[in-house]
Amino acid sequence: MRDLEIRGAGNLLGGEQSGHIAAVGFDLYCQMVTEAVSELTGETPSEPPPEISIDVPVTASIPRDYIARDDLRMEAYRRLAAVMHKDDVEDIAAEWADRYGPPPPPAAALLAVGRVRAEAARLGMRDVAVQKGSVRLFPLVLRESQKLRLKRLSPRALVKSNDEIVMPLAASGPVGSKQDGLKVVEGLLTMLAELVPVGQEAATMASLKA
Repeated sequence: MRDLEIRGAGNLLGGEQSGHIAAVGFDLYCQMVTEAVSELTGETPSEPPPEISIDVPVTASIPRDYIARDDLRMEAYRRLAAVMHKDDVEDIAAEWADRYGPPPPPAAALLAVGRVRAEAARLGMRDVAVQKGSVRLFPLVLRESQKLRLKRLSPRALVKSNDEIVMPLAASGPVGSKQDGLKVVEGLLTMLAELVPVGQEAATMASLKA
């Protein structure tokens, strides 16, 4: 980050860069450096967060005219990509608003995607995808009462044997095909919060283990 601040991002992340960063990518390089430092200092490296794939039809980014400095913008992306809790997203949103003003639509959409990532982490999901007129959630483990609630929220929802759930996009309701991408994301968040309220996910896992 200090190098970025001094030289800018051109050579470090551009096509002319050679060496370890160019070979493995910035995030993986940072992880490798962290692991190497932990090994030298005798510390136990923390477990990396689970990989969560989010594929939603929304233009999400941080415009240069919102966060101008490359190093700060990269750090903002990194922090949001690592969130595991909704409170973390809200802290980031509050910090952005305080430092840079109200987020423009692409940045607001990026925060919404961060909230979806936090919900996926809360519910143990690794894959959330909106495509071809449907929403795919995997894996989403539900109790019988929650499956009934799902049928009420989305009557045509399909619960597969591998805990994959596929829901068609309805013209109205929590997730709608006629809505723009951001409203699709917001609708998905509303549906997940109603399907498995905060606090019930732990009860779900406990009942399954029992």
